Amino acid sequence: MRAVLTSPFCRVRPAAEPVPRSLVGSSAGEIFRQLVRMTDGPGHLPAKLEVSGHLSSRSPARVAEHATAAARRLAQELAPDRHPGRITDFAFHLPVYVIGQLMGCAREQLPDLATWTADFVRCLAPASTPEQVEQGKVAAERLDETLKILLGRPTLDTVVANRIGYLSQSYEATAGLIANTLIALGRQGDALDRVGSERGYLTAVIREVARYDPPVQNTRRFLAGPGNVAGPEMAAGDAVLVVLAAANRDPVANPDPDRFDPLRRERVTFTFGLGPHACPGETIATIIAQAGVEELLAAGVDPRLLAETVRYRPSANTRIPLFGTA
Repeated sequence: MRAVLTSPFCRVRPAAEPVPRSLVGSSAGEIFRQLVRMTDGPGHLPAKLEVSGHLSSRSPARVAEHATAAARRLAQELAPDRHPGRITDFAFHLPVYVIGQLMGCAREQLPDLATWTADFVRCLAPASTPEQVEQGKVAAERLDETLKILLGRPTLDTVVANRIGYLSQSYEATAGLIANTLIALGRQGDALDRVGSERGYLTAVIREVARYDPPVQNTRRFLAGPGNVAGPEMAAGDAVLVVLAAANRDPVANPDPDRFDPLRRERVTFTFGLGPHACPGETIATIIAQAGVEELLAAGVDPRLLAETVRYRPSANTRIPLFGTA
């Protein structure tokens, strides 16, 4: 995995298809084309530095303040303690609300922002239907219009595209981190009791969940030219499936890897990637997940009941629990 994600031969998109064919010529395709997550080459480094620098400049205390307020508001709106399906809605909405507020969105804009983000993310999936692709294109136009006004940018440039990327990339991953943490609290012995009595223990649980039961299970790389990758000689156009979740369970990286241990020393987590495309949003995702789980517990949600009936969203690369009939 290390060899593939740091290989000079590997790219995040096939050379012949930098943008999915179904999105070419649309706002969704133009956003995708400029996402630092989906690009390589000369323009990647400046864009990555801008994104990383912008995210690292966000004060953790300010992020936590917004996350707590947004979680409280959503809990009041959705009453997740009364219907398990609302917990799924809560988990997907919360990261969009927090990121939206950090970018300056007004409270009344946030529900629309969450809907558009959901539609945009859905159209990017390889298994999306023609109807979902068309809905996603419309959503991309709405996101483009909103963010250009918000950021004072006259055109859909790299900054606008990657601020939309904050929303789309946090949408599923952070929702999965919230939901998988609830499952862990419901299944892992005394974890739930310790969260209530030990300060900082929930943060440790979330970081172990990111290793033990990660929301993002795999990623892909494509050979831009022939080369040796981790031993084998590979040809241009070859694809590599990199299973991040399996690397997290490698005993070389984490001794006794199948044991859930929030206090694990020298934990190695590959969920957020590494190399040029390592995700810079780990800290923000953890803060949002913690605020969400804390508010759900305060609202009366019982993780032990959730763990008894959980099922998972169909997906090629994410592991996101669904509760109730969501």
